[in-house]
Amino acid sequence: MGEILVGTCSWTDRELTGSGWYPPGRRDAEGRLRHYAGRFAVVEVDATYYALPGERNSRLWAERTPDGFVFDVKAFSLLTGHPTRAALLPDGLPADARDPRVLDEVWARFAAGAEPLREAGRLGAVLFQFPPWFRPGARAEDFLERTAERTAGWPLAVEFRHPAWWRGEQERATRALLTRHGMAAVAVDMTQALPVSVPPVTPVTSPRLSVVRFHGRSAAWGTGSKEDRFRYAYQDAELRAWLPRLRALAGRVERLHVLFNNCCGTSAVRAAEAMTRLLGRPADGRPVPA
Repeated sequence: MGEILVGTCSWTDRELTGSGWYPPGRRDAEGRLRHYAGRFAVVEVDATYYALPGERNSRLWAERTPDGFVFDVKAFSLLTGHPTRAALLPDGLPADARDPRVLDEVWARFAAGAEPLREAGRLGAVLFQFPPWFRPGARAEDFLERTAERTAGWPLAVEFRHPAWWRGEQERATRALLTRHGMAAVAVDMTQALPVSVPPVTPVTSPRLSVVRFHGRSAAWGTGSKEDRFRYAYQDAELRAWLPRLRALAGRVERLHVLFNNCCGTSAVRAAEAMTRLLGRPADGRPVPA
């Protein structure tokens, strides 16, 4: 039975840092991370989607967290086919993902930035979150194959935002595709009332890792502001309904990461605390066998 690690998709979200969840004396960069890592065993680094990670920051994160704590690092936007401003690229390179020179340099910088976490045993996974227009087909499969070649030996997790990947007969093909590349499938919880809703399937495609990301169930998904999309407070009954699936996943992998992305105020940390309690985890969130 694998370990279950519960956490959130950010520890630096502006609304969280201003909410009072961090106590006095723990509101600087070091204090916030130490406080968070004393309560949960995993966190997702959202900032690396918007800017390439720096080796210094990664080294500091490793130094400020206890043994057993891990970071899931979100892949930089250009690496998942999202629009990326040229100002965010090294040395002013053009934001053209078709240019091999650009891609080679961005991949190298991303890998170097995350390396201190890997060396310290703190790299839980690299999350490749693909955009809603990334749909099943030959072009997408080719993109995934090239990504697998670039990331050989990395712990990878893949989240698809286009629902067709997990609907109908395509689900089996998607499962086989990720399994072939050794990529862990990311399951999601979100509203099921929209045409773009991704179904809450829980495939296992890697024996090492499974990831579940709770986005909240706001009906504003895909339309409103970031706060509107993620403003949702999970109730215990909603979390409890996931317990059989989480325990089943943990029974098939070495580690299961359960992450709350409803980052609006304290909603994500409160949901993570509630899930920790419902799973019977220790109060400090340390990973133990499921």
